[in-house]
Amino acid sequence: MNQDITVPPPSNSVHKPKLRPTLNSYFNKPTLFKAFFFCFLPFLISFFLIAYLNQSGKNSEMVLLAGFCNGSDIANVDSSESKSVPFQETRTGHACSTMGEPCISCTTFNILAPIYKRLDQQSVRESDFRAFWLARNKKIVNWLLYERSSIICLQEFWVGNEELVHMYEESLGAAGYDTFKLARTNNRGDGLLTAIHKEYFKVLNRRELFFNDFGDRVAQLLHVQSVAPFSINQNESVQQEIIIVNTHLLFPHDSSLSIVRLHQVYQILQYLETYQRENKLSQMPVILCGDWNGSKRGHVYKFLRSQGFVSSYDIAHEYTDSDADAHKWVSHRNHRGNICGVDFIWLRNPHNSQKLLKISWAEAAFGIIKYQLKKVSLAENDAFAFLRADSSGNHITYSAFCDALRQVNLTGLSHGLSFQETKDLWVQADADGNGVVDYEEFKRIWDATWLQHMDEDCSLEDLNEGIAEDEAIGFAVKKAVLFPHEVEKGIWPENYSLSDHARLTAVFSPVRLRCSKQSL
Repeated sequence: MNQDITVPPPSNSVHKPKLRPTLNSYFNKPTLFKAFFFCFLPFLISFFLIAYLNQSGKNSEMVLLAGFCNGSDIANVDSSESKSVPFQETRTGHACSTMGEPCISCTTFNILAPIYKRLDQQSVRESDFRAFWLARNKKIVNWLLYERSSIICLQEFWVGNEELVHMYEESLGAAGYDTFKLARTNNRGDGLLTAIHKEYFKVLNRRELFFNDFGDRVAQLLHVQSVAPFSINQNESVQQEIIIVNTHLLFPHDSSLSIVRLHQVYQILQYLETYQRENKLSQMPVILCGDWNGSKRGHVYKFLRSQGFVSSYDIAHEYTDSDADAHKWVSHRNHRGNICGVDFIWLRNPHNSQKLLKISWAEAAFGIIKYQLKKVSLAENDAFAFLRADSSGNHITYSAFCDALRQVNLTGLSHGLSFQETKDLWVQADADGNGVVDYEEFKRIWDATWLQHMDEDCSLEDLNEGIAEDEAIGFAVKKAVLFPHEVEKGIWPENYSLSDHARLTAVFSPVRLRCSKQSL
């Protein structure tokens, strides 16, 4: 508050009214104000002007790309995400307190590496403009910190940029996460990041899987144990162990790459079997997260289903494996403009029995062979004739079988079936072992009469009962959500620019499963 300044009058004079000093009065005196105005104020103005010009230079890249993005994108990165907060109950602490039971949450998200994000239809990539990729990724981090999932699995993580890596590791680390990154082979630039919240899990072991294949893909395997025991009843609790896998499969640029994608999943499942056997582990839930680059109608989906895995999102929403349910949700708009559901959090609980992995692999491989034959309009009889080739008898020989696979691009390529795999498929096809495949054996494969999905033989038990030797603790899917919400209706929102993938979060709670003992 300004106060009046009173000048005492001389003793021989009368009192005069109080006067408020004016600006002119200050300029007429050698005051500090004059020194400030003439000396320091110009200096301050120059300082702020230089700072402004420097900032303008830094932001020149924003001006250059003004034609590629609208104002809301520059200001908010994604206007749709600034309007609402998704799925608040997925926050691990909030979910557990409201549901009144222990639970864990898991988020999988392909965050679209800036080296792949196109800013126009030609060759301009986001990685060339720091302001763009930094703003978008800061918003991704903020959403991850808000959701605070127990497990975070990211794909297309830009491991080649130290500033971005540091931002994620520092932010997630400060929030209580252990982070593990893995780059793709051959210096592809991107890779995976898995974050485990230390309040919920401690990491017992971790492995890195290098497929060394056509797509330079990799996978992370983490063996974790719950920090706080899950209560079984008033007198007993267990510290649950889980195996978590994070991966990103090859994009099916053409149908000949279907076998590569199947290889990648096969290697993951083989490694899971080996890891559990070598460490004498059994009766343990497995969670597979990632961008699988294939929909519910694909061979990878059917292969995983035959191995006892279920899609957490489909379980939560009571969707089936039918084609009708395959289009009810999407999670990705690819570079071709197509929308599809490719992001999954797979769950496999302990089972009483499980189909041999080799059998499942053969079924899936024969499914690809059948698809390739039908693709060239070969019906059942025509396909048999094609495989039989010039054989004198009414049967298929091994040499004719190999030649046919080569013609449909499943062998003879660096990423095709190997000699041993082709031989293994032949052994499966030649059921009676007489060295040839007759029409009945072929029909058995063509009609897929040997394909049987594994049903869960484990049943949910009352958590108030004591745990027996033939029981195990698994997980029930409590809830699963995709964001932005439009994708849950099969619609891709045009104003969503955080990534070209939706974010998937699932919440699980422990349940008792009654199973017979199983050794791997």
